[in-house]
Amino acid sequence: MVLRVDSDRMRADFEALAEIGGTPEGGVARTTFSDAHFEARAWFLERGRAAGLATRVDSAANHSVVLPARDPEARTLMLGSHLDSVRRGGRYDGALGVLCALEVLRSVQDAGLELPLALEAVDFTDEEGTLIGTLGSWALTGELSAEILAAPRGGRDLLLAELERVGLSEHDLLSARRDPASLAGFLELHIEQGPVLERADTAIGIVTGIIGSSSFLIVFEGDARHAGTTPMDARRDAALGAAAFVLGVRETVTRDFPGCVATVGDIAIEPGSFNVVPGRARLRMECRSLDAAELDALEHALAVRAKVAADQWGLEVDVQRAGRWDPARTDERVRAAFTDAAGALGLSTMELPSGAGHDAQALARVTPSGMVFVPSLGGVSHDPTEHTAWKDCVNGANVLLGATVVLARSLQNGSII
Repeated sequence: MVLRVDSDRMRADFEALAEIGGTPEGGVARTTFSDAHFEARAWFLERGRAAGLATRVDSAANHSVVLPARDPEARTLMLGSHLDSVRRGGRYDGALGVLCALEVLRSVQDAGLELPLALEAVDFTDEEGTLIGTLGSWALTGELSAEILAAPRGGRDLLLAELERVGLSEHDLLSARRDPASLAGFLELHIEQGPVLERADTAIGIVTGIIGSSSFLIVFEGDARHAGTTPMDARRDAALGAAAFVLGVRETVTRDFPGCVATVGDIAIEPGSFNVVPGRARLRMECRSLDAAELDALEHALAVRAKVAADQWGLEVDVQRAGRWDPARTDERVRAAFTDAAGALGLSTMELPSGAGHDAQALARVTPSGMVFVPSLGGVSHDPTEHTAWKDCVNGANVLLGATVVLARSLQNGSII
């Protein structure tokens, strides 16, 4: 008999959670450490307590619900994702993974199963990058460093102010490391955030790896001059360098790095006036690859492209790294467990990489980790219109449940096999 989750209970929880930080457009706004984020996390712990499960909050503010094993020294199989969102997010991103993890623990408990390890459903802190990005999972693995804290993606001043506001410190973050020997593995369910599964009419995606990314701050410097009295051939227009670079990014990636992506997601022109030639242009750029060496090469090629654009228009350019997340391969044993669990349910599967970063990217560095995707309608994510059919949510939860039981029972010599 194949064990299944309580879909009605999970649906009720999903709807209740979506109300916390809900927006008129039908999405959610739960940025890290906002009032709505705190409310959602408190709700999560209360749902765990209501089921008779243990709860914990670590020094990086990761929130967990725990189903202990009979042996208090048993290792832990972690499941989860995140409850924070982007500013105008959807109801499914991250939150579905946390709810499915909670439902797996409750389903195992309801069935009276005794597994040889503890199960922990975790909501990681700041996955979406309001402050740093995958902050909680990096802290838990011990991969968070003073160097990362010194130059966080959201800005150093914001990080320090938010930590002080919520009663945390940098020391707290650096002290959150969990002994890898205490972990048996990590499983994460997530919406795909892309159109591949829907286009292939496939129920379950088995993630082969999580793409690496590098982000940069790029500043072109020219001369701010009167727009009416400065001839076109006498200008050092920083906006022209920015425009040439944006077009060059696309050309470089599509021509020389097929399978990679790069995005200039923000441009600020100064002084930003109708009647002044732009003297400065600030850009934020990100590039991604599933291969670390290829990511290195892509970074170099785009930095060269920035210099070419600057030289073309007589400008100076400064390229500074804002962050780097290396690619991570998922564990083949975890992938096999997901595939077998889906097969037992009669669900179609396909393997695919993740083009977005996830907490599993950090956990994969210290413990066997894997991800399962469920389809996203139209591939939409990070938007209030984000949607996954409920039957797909339930399918994913049941696959997560089946893989959890198999992996827990196959624990031997400290590894999942």
